[in-house]
Amino acid sequence: MKTPLYGRHVALGARMIDFGGWLMPVQYSGVVEEHNAVRTAAGIFDVSHMGEFQVTGPRSEEFINKIVTNDVGRITDGQCQYTPMCYENGTVVDDLIVYKYDRKNYMLVVNAGNIGKDWEWITTHGIDGAELKNVSDETAEVAVQGPKAEEILQRVTDANLLGVRKFRFIRAKVAGCDAVVSRTGYTGEDGFEVYVDAGKAPQVWDSVMKSGDGTLKPAGLGARDTLRLEAAMMLYGNDIDDTTTPLEAGIGWTVKLEKRNFIGRTALMEQAEAGVERKLVGFNMAEPGIARHGYDVVIDEEKAGKVTSGTYSPTLKRAIGLAYVPAGHSTPGTDLDILIRGKPAKATVVPTPFVQKR
Repeated sequence: MKTPLYGRHVALGARMIDFGGWLMPVQYSGVVEEHNAVRTAAGIFDVSHMGEFQVTGPRSEEFINKIVTNDVGRITDGQCQYTPMCYENGTVVDDLIVYKYDRKNYMLVVNAGNIGKDWEWITTHGIDGAELKNVSDETAEVAVQGPKAEEILQRVTDANLLGVRKFRFIRAKVAGCDAVVSRTGYTGEDGFEVYVDAGKAPQVWDSVMKSGDGTLKPAGLGARDTLRLEAAMMLYGNDIDDTTTPLEAGIGWTVKLEKRNFIGRTALMEQAEAGVERKLVGFNMAEPGIARHGYDVVIDEEKAGKVTSGTYSPTLKRAIGLAYVPAGHSTPGTDLDILIRGKPAKATVVPTPFVQKR
């Protein structure tokens, strides 16, 4: 499948790859250059492959609280909330962001590769009084990230972006188009997401690019991955999936066990009481080599865990990664070995995020 911005990517010379059934740009000028642009100025990403579901009706809040672990009753109109959605056994269906327009009107933004699975899951658990609509195909999303993101986007919108706080959103005109503009981010930098009708995406992209006046660089999936890993943000399918729980992944703050009757509550309560047996940790490589997804973690000469994500950090100029290890070996400063092409390479557990959010 192609996003509404496919033609723009090809015109810019992007290298396109298949990503979860979507033809997406992995890089334009180069991953490191695009990564550094987001850290120092700004980058623009096409994330139109993400999924969007509308939930409306008098029991919308009740329904969403049933399917997610966080508590949407705690957020106000115009606020976003990050939350996992779990199976009965406490493992993760997906992690998503809830947008609350009001108690009867929400949007759920889900991962691109999980749209079909998520839609089947939520419709299977639907309730009367909460109407569900999959608007993924008719919705495009453009993300502008970096310390100059606000300045650049402000030039093409009629709204005061300074008034949009972190994890808030507004309705606004962007490049003359009706849009929802949020301030969440998946890079560890300040930034915005612009949701518009799919047919308006090229107009928004072109206007934002022009507003960037040479300081804004288009960025692909490669830079998006290195940026989010430096910020220790989860990637579904790597760091969390249907074999891991939010408590193991270190995002237990998103699990509100005091909230009754959400799917997975019993299993997560039992795990919280017993204590997790493994934890997701960050690590720095102390020897040459990059630890990739699926590589074995060795402790005391025994295989004890798996690397979930690993890369070379352009900001830190060293190899970093995330891995599940036994809880007793999760303290920062703990030494590990990572099997890289069958040979052990030393690594050390470190606090996350690797690069602090700005």
